[in-house]
Amino acid sequence: MSDPSSLRRAAPAAIPGRVTSPSRSTPVRTGRNSWPYDSSYRPGRFTGWIVPLAFLLLLETGARLGWIPARLLPPPSELAQTLWSLAVRGELVPHISASLARVAAGFVIGSSLAVAAGLLVGISRRAEALLEPTFQALRAIPSLAWIPLLLLWLGIDETPKVVLIAIGAFFPVYLNLVAGIRDIDHHLIEVGTGSGLKTGQLIGHILLPATLPYLFAGLRSGLSLAWMFLVAAELIAATRGVGYLLSDGRENSRPDLVLAAILILALLGKLSDSLLRRIEYKSLGWRDARRSSGQQTS
Repeated sequence: MSDPSSLRRAAPAAIPGRVTSPSRSTPVRTGRNSWPYDSSYRPGRFTGWIVPLAFLLLLETGARLGWIPARLLPPPSELAQTLWSLAVRGELVPHISASLARVAAGFVIGSSLAVAAGLLVGISRRAEALLEPTFQALRAIPSLAWIPLLLLWLGIDETPKVVLIAIGAFFPVYLNLVAGIRDIDHHLIEVGTGSGLKTGQLIGHILLPATLPYLFAGLRSGLSLAWMFLVAAELIAATRGVGYLLSDGRENSRPDLVLAAILILALLGKLSDSLLRRIEYKSLGWRDARRSSGQQTS
């Protein structure tokens, strides 16, 4: 009989979908579920408000105790008074309405042109070779560099403001859509063409549904850039808008007005992104349902 101390422990059997660590016999999960992401966690309705409210409370406490100079960083209570005075005087709603109208117009125009250009470049090698270098060069131009040229071309009315915002919204949508088209499985295209689908039908039935996640990622990025470009756009001889409040607060040395305008921009950006995210959830519900049903059957 062999000495028990000389016996080696048998290696564990291989488990499909797992990799055995060389130093330990404990299997290590691989694949999508290996990332330590708690999919069972369901955040509360107001979980996202904890950090900003705690930050505001910290600022208020620091200002009241004299830790933070009020002339440099006014307490949140003073910002609330500034916003209230703007609302009472009837100035807050016109400023917000003007900015919303500019962002909405610029975002719709820029994203629509980006979808058209992205489809063209994504499905045509010739269009890609012709247009892609120009788009990449234009994307590197800062937003403020467009202002003098737009003033010379389009004047000082609403048109240059909307055009500048459209430029900001264009490139994220375009880049994400092109990336989504290039990531499509070519077998889907072959099946579609083999089934007799024409170009328009391929785009409507295969290409656009497959690229929707990329498209919504680009739309959300483009919307955030639209709000950023709004501030630069409202420097173009604007008399209304949240960007005008920023400029007015700077010229009159009013940090409370500057911070109030920044707070308005943050809230408007968050609300608009939440709306677009809700639309994304509704539009991609079929994908999540199919994924969950596939996991249940597997």
